[in-house]
Amino acid sequence: MNGPVRSDYPPSWYAATAVASPERPPLTSDLDVDVCVVGAGLAGLTTAREIARGGWSVALLEARRIAWNASGFNCGFVLPGYAVPIGAIIERVGRERAKELWALSEQGLEYVRTTIADADLPGVHPRDGWLSVSKSDDAEALIATVELLSDEFGAEVESWAVDRVRQTLQTNSYFNAVHFPRAFHVHPLNYALGLAALAEAAGVHVFEHTPAVAIDPQGVRKRIETPNGRVRAAHVVLAGNVHIGRLMRRLGGTLLPIWTYLATTTPLGAALGEAIAFGGAVSDGERADNHYRVVDGDRLLISGRATVWQSDPRRFAESLRGDIAALYPQLGRVAIEHLWSGVLGRTVHGMPQIGELSPGIWLASGFGGHGFNTTAMAGNLIARAVVEGDDAWRLFLPYELIWAGGAAGRAAAQIGIWWGRATSEAKARQARRREAEAAPEPARLPAARTAETPPASAAQGPDRARPAPDDPPPAVPQDVSA
Repeated sequence: MNGPVRSDYPPSWYAATAVASPERPPLTSDLDVDVCVVGAGLAGLTTAREIARGGWSVALLEARRIAWNASGFNCGFVLPGYAVPIGAIIERVGRERAKELWALSEQGLEYVRTTIADADLPGVHPRDGWLSVSKSDDAEALIATVELLSDEFGAEVESWAVDRVRQTLQTNSYFNAVHFPRAFHVHPLNYALGLAALAEAAGVHVFEHTPAVAIDPQGVRKRIETPNGRVRAAHVVLAGNVHIGRLMRRLGGTLLPIWTYLATTTPLGAALGEAIAFGGAVSDGERADNHYRVVDGDRLLISGRATVWQSDPRRFAESLRGDIAALYPQLGRVAIEHLWSGVLGRTVHGMPQIGELSPGIWLASGFGGHGFNTTAMAGNLIARAVVEGDDAWRLFLPYELIWAGGAAGRAAAQIGIWWGRATSEAKARQARRREAEAAPEPARLPAARTAETPPASAAQGPDRARPAPDDPPPAVPQDVSA
């Protein structure tokens, strides 16, 4: 791995294990192309690559580095579906259109899988399986969801009973689970770097350190201004996250910024394999705050403690360590080696924003919470729309642009995060209490507990000075729409 990846990307386990990748030069002159894609995250990379494969000339502009934020520094889960439950999608668009949307989500997942396999992308390390586990004992609702997805939507999915879950994940915190065997997890930064190389091989002109500072969307040839050059194109694709607000403020105002915090432990040895006998990904609860997976054979990568304001990831080390201890006390007090964060953009309705804003101006955004498959899906939808005139993207018209509420919306969202976490924990305690009353003998597995906090001198790495478990929000959160 070369120096620029280490120095130009946020410190993380992903950056520390990234494959070698060249640094692309900025745009320094005017350029005429068929399509200009703004944003080199997963959506922008896929869109640019697929349009170029259709024989069109493409310029891809990135303000910093390839996949420098959420696209390269997320949990790496490649899942079917969307960030909202299938029932909510049915309620909004009807059962038949919901089936079409689900099929598109699975096509996105398969695009990622096929791209990795066909190109033999280095350092991506796909591992099959995703368990969405339940901390409550409501098996009937879980089984009903599995039957709906399997029988009516054709999904490859199965329900796991409590015994099977606890044989696989050695914790009494979990009851039933939904297993998606064709879901998988990857090294997201290495996938993005590999995708960038594939886009260039298809003919895409990739420019890093080239922010789009202004856009003139009028006329047949749109104009995109950058600090040192101008791009003229018949089509412009805005494939940005919350940072799109710097270019188009009103679009930025439709996204709620959510920072997620991730950590990897030091090597835990054989104890980790004994606690987690599952090579896939795990989402912890109905409104999962924690997602985790085993990486490097014996390290645990975990995310959680979402906030709507940016904070130093080190302030969440103790909370994430406590989450691990509550689930798997047999691991003891684990040491955290890498801590990082990324900001994602969530829409009010929870679904992606995909479509044509005005003639020749396209949007691919709002993937927060479920972005790996949906960014791939969006890139292909927009590429087919531009190159072939395909209109499958219109399936997303019911999910219109909605203002996220500014500072008030962010405050309400943070309260919702806290409330969801508290209610989930309360339901979990009740479920464990009912189980204990039904079976008074000691359970075979150790009961979940909260880790005891040692003195500050016992902490290692970034936790040497013990922070507060959670960073309190500012009195007036920043309004991204301002």
